[in-house]
Amino acid sequence: MPEGSNLTMIVVLIVLVILSAYFSATETAFTSLNRIRLKSKADSGNRRAALTLRLVDQYDNLLSSILVGNNIVNLSASSLATILFTEGLRLQNGAVISTVVITVVVLIFGEVSPKSLAKEYPESFAMFSAPIMRILIVILTPVNFLFSLLKRLLSMVFHKEGDSGITEEELVTMVDQAESEGGLDQHESKLIRSAIEFNDMEVDEILIPRVDIVAVEDTDTMDDIAHAFAESGYSRLPVYHEDIDDIIGVIHEKDFHAARYRGIEDVKSITGSMLYTTGNTKISELLRILQREKAHMVIVVDEYGGTEGLVTLEDIVEELVGEIWDEHDEVIEEFKKLEDGSYLISCSADLTDLFDLFAIKGECDANTISGWVIDQIGRIPEEGDHFTADGLDVTVTKVDHRRVLEIKVEMLPQEEEEKKEKGKEKEKDTP
Repeated sequence: MPEGSNLTMIVVLIVLVILSAYFSATETAFTSLNRIRLKSKADSGNRRAALTLRLVDQYDNLLSSILVGNNIVNLSASSLATILFTEGLRLQNGAVISTVVITVVVLIFGEVSPKSLAKEYPESFAMFSAPIMRILIVILTPVNFLFSLLKRLLSMVFHKEGDSGITEEELVTMVDQAESEGGLDQHESKLIRSAIEFNDMEVDEILIPRVDIVAVEDTDTMDDIAHAFAESGYSRLPVYHEDIDDIIGVIHEKDFHAARYRGIEDVKSITGSMLYTTGNTKISELLRILQREKAHMVIVVDEYGGTEGLVTLEDIVEELVGEIWDEHDEVIEEFKKLEDGSYLISCSADLTDLFDLFAIKGECDANTISGWVIDQIGRIPEEGDHFTADGLDVTVTKVDHRRVLEIKVEMLPQEEEEKKEKGKEKEKDTP
């Protein structure tokens, strides 16, 4: 075979490998691209981005065209390489050599390298290849039609379960990935995660418990109420009749001072109406109720109709944006790290925050750390009580009457934790 023919085949082989690289990179680009980013560019007037989005919407035809094109060029390259090595170069065992060479070349230059590059810049490469792919889809319309019929036939044989869409867990994972890749900062990702989880949170997870409610009685004097406002620093106080289980309304500080200035002594005349809810109400639903009623406070009642706690509008908003401190609030550090690596932790903090801090998967029905401590000890805690649970070494450091206020927590070394777990198992096995 003339040398000119060999040179022509080599050039054609190079072109086929380039085409293989193009199809491989296109497939990776279209499977890895960010639709939201493309839509933003399309809305800004980028025609290539708009075309790319249209191709994504007909992904089955697009993928069929890419795979058909890729297989055609790879098979052509393999056949041409065999002819080149056996007849053109007349090598002994030319078929084997051509198979090895073309496999290595296609693998490196036609598959791995282009896919790696396309993975780094998926939107850019997808927009670059979109016009060519649009033409190829039109050319391969009959083939794509046959593939669509085959897909329908297969779907009749293999029934697909209903598509549940994107779950909350998947959304949270996407946010975590965006944060790790630098697309979102820590504050933005935390805000998005809070918004995703907001609709699942119930009132009893954020309420101020009954024992912490500052309220006034409807028979209190104006001086008593003034003292309660001054001591608490709150702008609204619940009003109860005889017992805190019978909360009848709320007093606003502005209304109180205006009435006191006018010499009004009747507390009931400045008492506004109070909203009531239950602990299993979704806070997203409660937020809409508070907005509709133009209220800032709601009393949470238990199954017996008694007062379980209260929730303010600020408590709900804080679940989205984090703690809100004003100039009169006493800033409380719920998790204080000590020099030895242990933590002093306020027991009013959320239990999930404790588990997140130490990256553990604990299980408990309680919402607060206080409830978790009581659940672990099995009685009313006392100062100095000590226990280990979920890989943590816990000591009760502060108690007020029947409430645990503070604990000291440190991580157990892995070996020590395993020994203690084995010790507990032996105790269970001992008759």
